[in-house]
Amino acid sequence: MTFPDITANLARSMPELRGTLLANVPLAPWTWFKAGGPAQAVFQPEDAEDLGYFLARLDPSIPILPIGQGSNLLVRDSGVEGVIIALGPSFNTMAIEGDIVTVGAGVADVKLASAAAMASLAGFSFLRGIPGSIGGALRMNAGAFGGEIKDIFISCEGIDRAGATRRFAAADMGFSYRHSAVKDVIFTRANFAGRPGDQAAIRAEMAEIAQARGATQPVNTRTGGSTFRNPPGRKAWELIDEASCRGLALGDAQVSELHCNFLVNRGNATSAELEDLGEEVRRRVLNTCGVMLEWEIERVGVR
Repeated sequence: MTFPDITANLARSMPELRGTLLANVPLAPWTWFKAGGPAQAVFQPEDAEDLGYFLARLDPSIPILPIGQGSNLLVRDSGVEGVIIALGPSFNTMAIEGDIVTVGAGVADVKLASAAAMASLAGFSFLRGIPGSIGGALRMNAGAFGGEIKDIFISCEGIDRAGATRRFAAADMGFSYRHSAVKDVIFTRANFAGRPGDQAAIRAEMAEIAQARGATQPVNTRTGGSTFRNPPGRKAWELIDEASCRGLALGDAQVSELHCNFLVNRGNATSAELEDLGEEVRRRVLNTCGVMLEWEIERVGVR
């Protein structure tokens, strides 16, 4: 599918724009699933000021969607209308002062974990097991291996749809399980607090997390991470296993045989196959266990 090109009109209405604006960009290479259609437009801002300028002048009727590492994302086959916001190099900075780390929203979670380890700061090791970027981690209070973003969070900044910079303390974020209450804001940077630790012990903890993840999850595979949220008091994978969905396939989409809360693209799966397989898993779990699983993967675009 090809969308009408809106980039020329956008550029004319924003003469001082410094970032890159492209039309009909294929998104499959941007996602871990390696599936899905194009974005009508992609904007990569030069910096936070440029992002604010763009958003302040963008027609409010045009949808926007920030994309980070593409690890927790399913782009539907007909693509995404509106503008995808892809944070550029200026959002990949990190600075450490004492126990405080200031990091751009585009930084990969694993890179923050590694930088904290080099600075002998404990509390960040869990990020070694999360594929994604800090912006997405803030959005969903990302967590794994006993840690969550809320555990290290101090404050963050973001830009709202009107182009205004907004600042958030911990009480403003409304963190809960895989959820933040902040809406319609593109996070740009955050401040986190660690605690002094032994570098060798921190590195050993990170190595254990990497080993455990590799042994129990389909890493180096076309997947989107955990597919469904854990229901209260239960593990999603246990329910999926109980419903006999391990290894279930639809075309080239399959429920991972290694970890059944992961969907995998075995080669040429369409996004529709992946989504339909997920819905079949939900149906079988409901019929078998009486629990309706909630999607954790964000599904966007037009089928």
